[in-house]
Amino acid sequence: MDKIFLSELKVDTIIGIWEWERRIRQTVVIDLEMSADIAKAAATDEVADTLNYKLVAKRIQEFVADSSFQLVETLAERIAGIIRDEFGVAWVKVRVNKPGAIRGSKDVGVLIERGERL
Repeated sequence: MDKIFLSELKVDTIIGIWEWERRIRQTVVIDLEMSADIAKAAATDEVADTLNYKLVAKRIQEFVADSSFQLVETLAERIAGIIRDEFGVAWVKVRVNKPGAIRGSKDVGVLIERGERL
């Protein structure tokens, strides 16, 4: 299976369960791996023949910036759904990090995989 990935996509959003978190924007860091058959694109050298990661990144940035979830679990699930439904991706791995959420830890977050590996 071929994969296209995006690493450390940073987006400011409202995320968290505490009252103070609902009043501020925090940065989440998103990593994506998406299944894609890149053989045709490699042969034609045309972006139309591949998963356009710029469009994926822009869509996810807009969605996350406009969202207001309590849990990173919910955010990750919704991101996976968008990528699968809107971009026709069969399998996706989504990692959402919330840096600084736990004192003494670099970051905390979730890692999910959705769909069928090809």
